[in-house]
Amino acid sequence: MKYDVLCRPSRGGFTLVETLAVVALLAVIAVMATPSFVAWHMRDQVDARAKALVSTLAYARSEALRRGARVTVCRVDAARTCLPAGQPCGDGITDWSCGWAVLAERGGTLSLLRAQPQLAAVSISSVQTNLTFTPPAGQLIGALRSFDIAPRTPTKATQGDKWRRCIRIAAGGRARLAEGACGAAS
Repeated sequence: MKYDVLCRPSRGGFTLVETLAVVALLAVIAVMATPSFVAWHMRDQVDARAKALVSTLAYARSEALRRGARVTVCRVDAARTCLPAGQPCGDGITDWSCGWAVLAERGGTLSLLRAQPQLAAVSISSVQTNLTFTPPAGQLIGALRSFDIAPRTPTKATQGDKWRRCIRIAAGGRARLAEGACGAAS
């Protein structure tokens, strides 16, 4: 009996060469996608940090109105103690990415209302003095303020204004979040 090649029963599965080709293709795709994933993750961290700060500022203003007392937002160290202007926190960081706290004044003492931990991957540049909201209108003591939020160590993929956020605080105490650096035209 003669066997014909076309009549041979087929076997399921892949050959070693086909499997290696698919694995190599997946490896190339993964290597090409990694920078985009890292950039996406960094943008997500910048956005989250900016929204957390805007939320904190709105909370501090509303607490000043509700309590009829001064409410302060300050940079803090790991022990949640307010840092003086220019004093670095844990990793030698001197900006607002050290973390911050909201403190209410009661009878001359400050009590902690809310705190945000450090996130060293994101830089939050601004004047390092405390922000104090006052009753009865929740106004901010001092001049207009802005916070520039960006990746601490920008890569080639995360450079430019689309990776930055700006928070501007008016004298009335209201904070506004905008895409781009604070020096950029809005």
